[in-house]
Formats: sequence, C-alpha cells, structure tokens
Amino acid sequence: MATHRIHGLNLCGVLSETKRIISAHSRHFLALAVLFLLPLSFSAVIYPTLQTTFSEPKSSVLSHFHRSVYFFLDNTFSNPQNPRLFLFPLVYAVFVFVFTLLATASVTYSAFHGFYGRPVKLVSSLKSVLYSVLPLFVTFVVIDVIVGLIVLGFGAFLGLVYKGVNILGFEIEYESNYFLGFTVFVMVLLVSLLIYLTVEWSLAYVIVVVESKWGFTPLKRSARLIKGMRFVALAVMMLFGILIGLFGMAASSLVLNAGSVQGGWLSWAFVLQTVVYSGFMTILMLYSVAAHTVLYMYCKALHGELAFDIAEEFAREYVSLPFDDGKVPHVVYVVPH
Repeated sequence: MATHRIHGLNLCGVLSETKRIISAHSRHFLALAVLFLLPLSFSAVIYPTLQTTFSEPKSSVLSHFHRSVYFFLDNTFSNPQNPRLFLFPLVYAVFVFVFTLLATASVTYSAFHGFYGRPVKLVSSLKSVLYSVLPLFVTFVVIDVIVGLIVLGFGAFLGLVYKGVNILGFEIEYESNYFLGFTVFVMVLLVSLLIYLTVEWSLAYVIVVVESKWGFTPLKRSARLIKGMRFVALAVMMLFGILIGLFGMAASSLVLNAGSVQGGWLSWAFVLQTVVYSGFMTILMLYSVAAHTVLYMYCKALHGELAFDIAEEFAREYVSLPFDDGKVPHVVYVVPH
C-alpha cells in the first residue's frame, strides 16, 4: 500500500523527508556512515593532534587557546624546510577528498532509491561507487577550474586597477578608507558570486550519481532545476555548513602532544571529546548528503518531472512486504510556501 505524505517546498520539508528515508533504512545508512563518513569526521578531529605531533613531537602541553593558535599559525610558518609540514597535510587532503567522493556516491545512491521506497542494499551502494567516483572527480575538477578562473579574474581586475591608478599618477594610500572600502567591496562581490554559484550547482553531485552525467552538464542541469528553490538550497547549505563548521572549530581545540595523550585524566577527556565530536559530525555529514538528494527530488517535483518518474515507478513490477512501512513506494505531494 502506498504511503502518501504532504511536505512543503521548504527547509522543514526537506529535513522531514530526509529523516524519513534515513530512519526507514537506519542500518543501511549506519553502515555507510561507518565506512565512509566516520573516517572523515574522526580524521578531522584528530588531525590537529597528529599534525602537532609530527611537526613538534617534543612540544609541551599548551593551553587550549595556545594550542589552537599554535596549530593554525606556528606549524604553518615555522621550520619551512621541514618536509613533514607539507607531506602530512597533502596526505590528509587526499584522504579527505577520496572519502568525500566515496561517501557522496554511496549515500546519494541510497537516499535516491530510499526516496522511492525501493529496497537499498549495501552491495548495490558500494557498486554504485565504482560508476560514480570518476564522474564525480571530473565534475569536481571542472568546478574548481571555473572557481579558480573567477578568482584569477578578480585578481587580474585588481591588478589592472592598480596599474591604471599608477599610470594616472595617483599615489595609493593603503591605510586610507577609500582603499579599504574598495577592497572590501571587491571581496564581498567575489564571495557573493561564489556563494551564488555554490547554490546554483548545489545539485550537481546528486545529478552525477543519479543521472550519470558529468563535467559541465550537471552544472547546467543543476542551475535549471534549482530555479524556485534557491533559498531552500541556501538554507540547507548554511544549516549543515554552520553546524559542521562549529563542531570542526570545537574539535580544533583538541591539539595535544603525544605525552599528554598517553596518560592521566586529560587523555580520557580527549577520547571522550573525540568520540562525541566524531559522532555528531558523522550524523551531520550523513544528513547533509541525503538532504541534498531530497532537495534534488523536490526540485524535480517543482518542475513537474517527479510525477512522470513516480508513474514509471508504479508501472514496474514491485513486491512490497506489508510490514515494511516507510520502505514502500510513496507519492510525495509538495505544497510551495
């Protein structure tokens, strides 16, 4: 029997549907979270500690504030000849990038099928990773190239303005309010443009996994689908971005050296905080990826594409167990607000 649900095209509707999908397949999403998202969140928590240990293995125990400042500043600029300062962050960046692609592919695939009430299997989700990782990587490179060109364009514009002012014989006072105001204006313009593009392309990775498209095509498709849902997309991005960012900043205070981690009550506090931060960040990452998949489905509903997909879904031969409530195919009526 089909389950009928009414959701609005807003943040609450997206979160409600996301919760329904994850709850209906809780063990499946838990397995994916442990495989791909927990390593990401755990590494984000312990990375400052490992970085400090590798760069300054004999450093003394510092205060929380001093440790945070030490991690972000001192480790970056002191001992520039130390190869560990560059090798370890590079390895960590590659690790994060790979697991992000794996998590995006598997969770998106599962959330998409869970939306229709299809049975989701771990093996199928893992197989989908093989087909989606390379297209996700190519799309990521395309986005980075575009963003890089935009940043370079703004930099070139500032350079031309600087040259033009010098040619005209004016002297630039870097401490003047005019220079400061102009710099702030350009930075705000750049950040606003990047945020706008991020919203426009917020469905790109979902489209790569679900529709098997890659490169520029998912970007164009996302920009078309997101029309009418930009504020919802921005709300989803800000909600999870801020929450994950806050937990990440809190976790950055856990910068301890090897000696302080080995014994005493401080090590227990470190372990407890690591478990708490890792757990919450894993949940937030899981909901973030799944919510973007639900947002993609709602955008299709807004543009009249979902009705055809649902009709096609019911046209298939599908057997549902009567006690699998929440996992059966369902129709979603969306009410714009």
